[in-house]
Amino acid sequence: MSPSLRRGRTPAPAVPVAPGEKVLAATTATDGVVLAGTRDAFYVVAAGETRRVPWEQVEAADWDRDTDTFRLSEVGSWGEQRPVHVATLQEPGRLLELVRERVTASVVLQRHVAVTGRRGLRVIARRAPAGTGTIQWVYEYDEGIDPEDPAVRAVARSALETMRRDVGLP
Repeated sequence: MSPSLRRGRTPAPAVPVAPGEKVLAATTATDGVVLAGTRDAFYVVAAGETRRVPWEQVEAADWDRDTDTFRLSEVGSWGEQRPVHVATLQEPGRLLELVRERVTASVVLQRHVAVTGRRGLRVIARRAPAGTGTIQWVYEYDEGIDPEDPAVRAVARSALETMRRDVGLP
């Protein structure tokens, strides 16, 4: 008998992952949706469909202990609906720790740049936590900052150029 069965835990759900990947943590939400993480990506399996979200494409993740609610939002494009995955997890297991670890590992550099007072934007450089692939640059705007404003665009462009130099990119 496996040690996990002796302790009365539910066995980890099976998750179809990309070739070369191995599930490091998985759990089943109260509605039957399976959430899992590998070294390279977060997986959501619902209604027979599997969605793979590379860690560098995770915009934010949080856990509400009072309601057992896990929420993960993907990086999106300005003006478009961001994909968000919400699940109630009674037994999150190691998944929460893995999400924090892998998302943090994907951030190469992050800098807040003021536009008006303290409000501004963040320029974030991210890449796969394994260190492979190209660096992806993302802007996150504080509430009340209009990314279409020419002054905001100029600040964003300048900050991006400075940060690219800081990480040694042309």
